[in-house]
Amino acid sequence: MTQKTIRLLMPQWQGGNNPNYSFGAELLAWLAPDNDQPLIHVPVQAYDGTPLEKENGMHGRTQLLEQLKSAQHLIDAHKPDRIVMFGGDCLVEQAPFAYLNERYGGELGLIWIDAHSDLVNYVGYDNGHALPLGNLLGEGDKDFAQHVKVPLKPDHVFIAGLAAPTEQEAEVISEAFQRLGITTAEADTEVIQRLGIRTASSEELANSTEPIKKWIKEHGIKHLAIYLDLDVLDPKAFRSLLFANPEDPFDLSPAGTMQLPQLLKLLKELSEETDVVGLGITEHMPWDAIYLKNLLGEIPILNK
Repeated sequence: MTQKTIRLLMPQWQGGNNPNYSFGAELLAWLAPDNDQPLIHVPVQAYDGTPLEKENGMHGRTQLLEQLKSAQHLIDAHKPDRIVMFGGDCLVEQAPFAYLNERYGGELGLIWIDAHSDLVNYVGYDNGHALPLGNLLGEGDKDFAQHVKVPLKPDHVFIAGLAAPTEQEAEVISEAFQRLGITTAEADTEVIQRLGIRTASSEELANSTEPIKKWIKEHGIKHLAIYLDLDVLDPKAFRSLLFANPEDPFDLSPAGTMQLPQLLKLLKELSEETDVVGLGITEHMPWDAIYLKNLLGEIPILNK
C-alpha cells in the first residue's frame, strides 16, 4: 500500500529570535529534490521590525504557540504516514514528531542529529529552540509539552553528534553566560543521564554507525524519525550555520564537528536499517545568500 508523504515548509524564526531563519527555511525547501510530495506552507508571522516580547521566560511565546497549533492542524487535516519538515528554528519539529509518535502507537524511534541536546531551558537565553526535544519527552516547557499527546519514550531517542566543548570553548561559553546572566537549573548532561538517553559524538560515529544500529535492534524500532540540525556540521567546512556568522559568531554553545560525507553516510545507513517515516531539517543560515539578498534589496533599479 502506498504511504502518504507530505512536506511542510515552516519558516519560523521566533524560536531562535532571528529573522534570518525564515529565508534559510525557504531556501532549504527550494534546494530539496523536486518530486510529487505536496509542499504545505505553515503560516508564520513574518518579522516586521518589532522586537519579540519576552513572555514568561520565552521570546515570542504567543506567536510560537499559535504557529505550533497551525502546524498541528495542517498535519491532522492531511493525516500523512510520513512527514518531511523544512525549518526554520528547531522548535518546528515538535508538531510533526509528536504526530508521528502518536501515529505509530507511541513506539516511534527518534535520531536527534545535533551538536546540542535541545533538552533544557537556559534562563536569560530564553529562546524556544533550546527545548524541542525536552517538549517531545513531556519535559521542557509545560505550555508546549502539553501539546504532545503521547510523549516519546526516552529509550527510543538517540542523540547523534552531541558536541562537548573544548577547553577553550568552555571558557568562552562560561564568559558569555556570565556576561548575559544566563543560568540553567539542570544541565543537559544531567537530563540525559536521568532519562537514560543514548548519545554518541561525531567522533564516536566517524568510523562506524554500529552504536545506532545496535540501539535500533535492541529496542525493535520499526519506524524512525530523523532530526537534522545543520549545527551538527563543522562550521569550518559548512558555512551556512549560526556559528559561522562572519559578523557575529555564536559563542553560547560548542560548534559541531561532523563532516558532510559522514552525515550523508549516516543518513543513508539509517534509511537502510529501518522504515524512516520522518525527516526534519532546520537551522539553515546561508550567510552569503542572506547578505546578497539584503544588498539586492537596496539597489534602486531593482526596486522601482
